Amino acid sequence: MSLKNRNLACLKPLALAASALITAFGASSAVQAKTLVCVWDVAGKTGDVYAQATDYAIAMQKHGADIELKSYVDERVAIEDFRAGQCDGVIATGFRTRQFNNVAGSLDSIGATTIVKGGKVDIDASYEVVRKVIQVFADPKAGKLMVEGNYEIGGIFPLGAAYPMVRDRKINSVEALSGKKIAAFDYDKAQGVMIQRIGAQPVSVDVTNIGPKFNNGFVDMVTLPAVAFKPFELYKGIGATGGIGRLPIMIPTVQMVISKAKFPEGFGEASRQYWLTKFDNALRLIKAAENGIPAAMWQDLPVEAVPKYVLMFRESRIEIAKQGLYNKQGLNIIKRARCSINASDAECASKSEID
Repeated sequence: MSLKNRNLACLKPLALAASALITAFGASSAVQAKTLVCVWDVAGKTGDVYAQATDYAIAMQKHGADIELKSYVDERVAIEDFRAGQCDGVIATGFRTRQFNNVAGSLDSIGATTIVKGGKVDIDASYEVVRKVIQVFADPKAGKLMVEGNYEIGGIFPLGAAYPMVRDRKINSVEALSGKKIAAFDYDKAQGVMIQRIGAQPVSVDVTNIGPKFNNGFVDMVTLPAVAFKPFELYKGIGATGGIGRLPIMIPTVQMVISKAKFPEGFGEASRQYWLTKFDNALRLIKAAENGIPAAMWQDLPVEAVPKYVLMFRESRIEIAKQGLYNKQGLNIIKRARCSINASDAECASKSEID
């Protein structure tokens, strides 16, 4: 064998090894690194929110994301871990995620999505307002609104109408609330403003103690969705003398926020579209929770009282927005959705909720 051929023979194994290394490197770099999403659910891994997040993680693999979930029952800790960079995304209530995107957070504003017809709440129409707003936010044209700095809204779905739950059924009007103690989440300053506006006393709570404070009489009223009824054992606080008013103060949402740089390009838009397709599934869970509450606990407010509440909600929203606690652009988007559903309402004579 010539010297040239011997050199070539020696180089061949090296070339094969180099090729293998390049192939291996290329394959590993094509695999998306795992991303960690922190998921708040009051019931932990056994809850509906976590179950939906599990389905989501599987579905989003086709969009280049390899998502690992971490369960939290304390929402505050989930948010803190996300802010500290220990999670690449977080799923929590709109009250908590508002700090990352004020426009999307507007959905969780007092009375913003409530539709009243003939002196009664039209709950189906109210949910349609929520759906329409989520559709607007999921539209590619609204992409820029869903991004604030390094954060992007990855999806929204309803948690369920938040109803006033009282320990005494006599608390059934705005006037009757005067002087009463009402639970207010300490991280949502707007609630405290609203409560003080009607002459009641806000009592600071969070998701870990709102149930015990209501059940043990430290507060006279809480405002929560039906999905909280069993986990928080609210039937203990309502007892035989209390009730649940059929007038949602708001329809709170669960929102997903992601660190934009940690996910593939265009992922946020695909993620928002995914959660939009799960809206009806969320409604089924909400209605199942509401149907699980004993019928005797529900209380219809006097027809004449409902318009007073609606007006109070509207005036409070505007006042709170002027204080910078609600996003004006977000409120105007929601008003357009309300008026597309209930165009005959007097408020629809003007285009904007607030200038």
